[in-house]
Amino acid sequence: MNLFDVYPLWDIEPVKGKGCRIWDKDGKEYLDLYGGHAVISIGHSHPTYVGMVSEQAAQLGFYSNAVQNPLQKRHAQELGKVCGYPEYNLFLCNSGAEANENALKVASFHTGRKKILALNKAFHGRTSGAVEATDNPKIQAEFNRNGNVVFIPINDLAAAERELAKKEYAAIIIEGIQGVAGIYTPEASYLKGVRELCDATGTVLILDEIQSGYGRSGKFFAHQHADVKADIVSMAKGIANGFPVGAIIISPEIKAVHGMLGTTFGGNHLACAAALAVLEVMNDENLVENAAVMGEYFMEGLRKFEGEGKPFAQLRGKGLMIGMEVNPGFEDLRNRLLFEKSIFTGGAGKSIIRLLPPLCVGKEEADRFFKALGELTECKG
Repeated sequence: MNLFDVYPLWDIEPVKGKGCRIWDKDGKEYLDLYGGHAVISIGHSHPTYVGMVSEQAAQLGFYSNAVQNPLQKRHAQELGKVCGYPEYNLFLCNSGAEANENALKVASFHTGRKKILALNKAFHGRTSGAVEATDNPKIQAEFNRNGNVVFIPINDLAAAERELAKKEYAAIIIEGIQGVAGIYTPEASYLKGVRELCDATGTVLILDEIQSGYGRSGKFFAHQHADVKADIVSMAKGIANGFPVGAIIISPEIKAVHGMLGTTFGGNHLACAAALAVLEVMNDENLVENAAVMGEYFMEGLRKFEGEGKPFAQLRGKGLMIGMEVNPGFEDLRNRLLFEKSIFTGGAGKSIIRLLPPLCVGKEEADRFFKALGELTECKG
């Protein structure tokens, strides 16, 4: 049996990681500024994480959600303390797409409506409802095209007002920062205006923090830069540092119905141990604050590479979620960083390089990146 051909793969086989570095099967070391697509939040093989997961695996790795699991309650309490939503209710699942599926479902249950408002260039996942709310027809099957989702431009409050005034939408779903699109951030005034429109029209505001959440932007959730609150927040990626965990937090105004949501593996004992380890390390090592500080450091260092005739046409982002739009002639820069300088970065199409490093990244790693950029582009600033 062969694997289904899903991704084009680099001929690199990582076998070990530590902090912001990984090593391949031949012992070659790489700087990881990609974080496994924003998943590695506290760094590879953190001893606290390894210890808590190992200890839980030795005790009980899994039992179903038909029994009490105090780790789930502890996780909810610890998350509530740091995320700014202590009064909300937590539902644990397994992935970001599943988190968004459940967020959309809850909104529809709550409002009795079936239509969803989403943004141009949005990416919310590849499963049935999530992919319909994703602005990419190439990854939608006919099965996914039910006509329930309308797309509007980001930061166009008039468009949002025009649609939400119809009072036929269960929810509007917005990424805290659009990642796959190439790092586009909703303006604070836009998010505040949408919040007011949702209140006026009985529409659920879902903020998708799957990539931009868990401290990556320099606040726990990216939308908190705008000082707004969602009715539902979806999250995944950085929650458990590589263990598959997704989640939504739900306003107490939205009442649960038994049987509405369910999961076999979500919130299992190992998953909760991994998630608790992440919260402990984030708190002990001030990783949200580090993301803010290092985000500014990266941006400052990258500015000498921005401009006409230089590698980057534009820099975008917050904290450790940075997009670099490359100028013509530099389209191969991401591959050159990997194969000539052993530095992993992310991409968004052919024209944007994304930085999504572990939140523990420091100035040493940033300076190594700047040095590599200078050597590859002969850009002296």
